[in-house]
Amino acid sequence: MRVLIGCETSGVMRRAFAARGHDVWSCDLLPAEDRSNRHMICDIREVLHLGWDLLAVMHPPCTRLCRSGRRWMSGPGKWTPPKQLPQGRSWPDMRAEFEEGVALFTACWRAPVERVAIENPEMNDLARDRMPADLPKPQMVQPFWFGEPAYKATGFYLRGLPPLTETNRMPEPERGSDEWKRWNAVHRQPPGPDRWKIRSRTFEGVAQACADQWGGQEMKEAA
Repeated sequence: MRVLIGCETSGVMRRAFAARGHDVWSCDLLPAEDRSNRHMICDIREVLHLGWDLLAVMHPPCTRLCRSGRRWMSGPGKWTPPKQLPQGRSWPDMRAEFEEGVALFTACWRAPVERVAIENPEMNDLARDRMPADLPKPQMVQPFWFGEPAYKATGFYLRGLPPLTETNRMPEPERGSDEWKRWNAVHRQPPGPDRWKIRSRTFEGVAQACADQWGGQEMKEAA
């Protein structure tokens, strides 16, 4: 298949599909970390029409769409002035970022591609109100379902693709233990310039499951 991995710089998902023989490209506004020549530096909306069989959008900007960012967007009710804003930010700026996030997500969901998976944390109510009417509830998965000792609830919005099934579920550590704290490392990242990159990175086990179950299935059907 011709596969586009959108909003990814790590190359983790791209390499997983490439290892299974697919014609796969990644795309982001930033260069690829592995300096691959199969990475396009551009807005993903510029390349959605190029005849892809599968589109996987891994980390579209979600800061204003996710539940954790809700408090910066509105106070009680919907679209009332928030009680507090991040330092140096204005409410119009925050709303502009929200609108851009909605526009990007919607463009990817409505892309002329038969099979689509968009990774996103659980959305807040303001974002859900603006989503396409045919958008299903996300499938929520955890890295430890796929052999990765970590917690990071990840939602996949799927069109034309089956839900992922567990491949190597690990037993969870005792809550509050040192191991449990290590499993929560993604959420415990201290502030810093690379915090966003570490928190958004795809786990290898998840990427392998996507490539096997979405890519592998379609390879069998095409045979």
